[in-house]
Amino acid sequence: MRSLLFVPALLATFAGPALAASEAGSETATAAAPTLPAISVSTVAKRPLRDRVIVSGLVGAVEEVRVAPLIEGQPIETLLVDVGDTVKAGQVLATLSKSTLELQRSQFTASLASARATIAQAEAQMLEARASADEAQRVNERTAALVKNGAASQAAADQASSNAIAATARLTVATQSLEAARAQVELVQAQLANLELSLERSEVKAPVDGIITQRNAVIGAIASGAGQPMFTMIRDGALELNADVSEVDLTRLAPGQKVSMVAVGTTKPLTGTVRLVEPTIDATTRLGRARISIDQPDLIREGMFLDAEILVAERDTIAVPVTAVGSGPDGSAVMRVSGGTVSRLPVETGIRDRGWIEVVSGLAEGDTIVTKAGAFVRDGDKINPVPTADAN
Repeated sequence: MRSLLFVPALLATFAGPALAASEAGSETATAAAPTLPAISVSTVAKRPLRDRVIVSGLVGAVEEVRVAPLIEGQPIETLLVDVGDTVKAGQVLATLSKSTLELQRSQFTASLASARATIAQAEAQMLEARASADEAQRVNERTAALVKNGAASQAAADQASSNAIAATARLTVATQSLEAARAQVELVQAQLANLELSLERSEVKAPVDGIITQRNAVIGAIASGAGQPMFTMIRDGALELNADVSEVDLTRLAPGQKVSMVAVGTTKPLTGTVRLVEPTIDATTRLGRARISIDQPDLIREGMFLDAEILVAERDTIAVPVTAVGSGPDGSAVMRVSGGTVSRLPVETGIRDRGWIEVVSGLAEGDTIVTKAGAFVRDGDKINPVPTADAN
């Protein structure tokens, strides 16, 4: 029995060191294999991006029209419209007193009748002068013939010649008097026409269709073109947003671009279009201005403040998370992952939109990149890539 127990003990004696050596070698091998860091990665893919410019400003009239009286010195008799009224072109807004003008019309009418009577008198005088001139000329001719035959004296011939010359002069004077009378009639007619125009202009009319926004006229006040206008209108009721734009963004805007707007205190969006981009920049504020037409003018009022987004560009393009793009002396770059190895890759970027940025060049669709570039890895590092939720 002692010999049988000795054999297992002997085997255990020699097997113990060998087993211990084997386990130690396994632990050494495990320690020699490094653990790679787990890094979040994303797959490059296309997605829709929108390039927008954020602006704000006040609502104003596309065209403001100021209505002033076309005649002065007459008191205002009636006011026919008020603020907020919608008027048509040619509609009477107010009337001025006509009493003084009607008296002047009576005076000019009388002057016209007198001038026409003067014409009739001048025509009669001209006919008489012409007859006298013709008679004097015939006498002069007969006397000259008698003198040639010796039947009349030279003195009689000279007298006849003088009478003919005087009669011709009287005819000239009568003709000029007639022309003066006719000119006087034309003058009075012009004055009367001007007065009739003043009478017509005593009705202050709307020059265009629109909405009355101000009424400065007061009944009894003397109408005058100086100072404040009688009425202020918004032509056709058209309103627009006068948006202030930074000089960096101004060159990116162009007429026709779509705009989304929101008024302060509301959530209902308004739509519109860039109508005009002003060509100048304010030297003090360094801001330019874009004029944006509004598709729903009934929902806004002049003077309201609006925030707006102008859509500059919209396209499906290769995009990566903004956090994946780093910057350095040589520009923007991403960390591309290939076979578990990281490499720094310069890229050209474009549109930024809500956490994503367009890659114009440098990457291809399907490439794998580090989601947060440069945070924990460097060029040439080995990593354990872990796809993120946005990897696809």
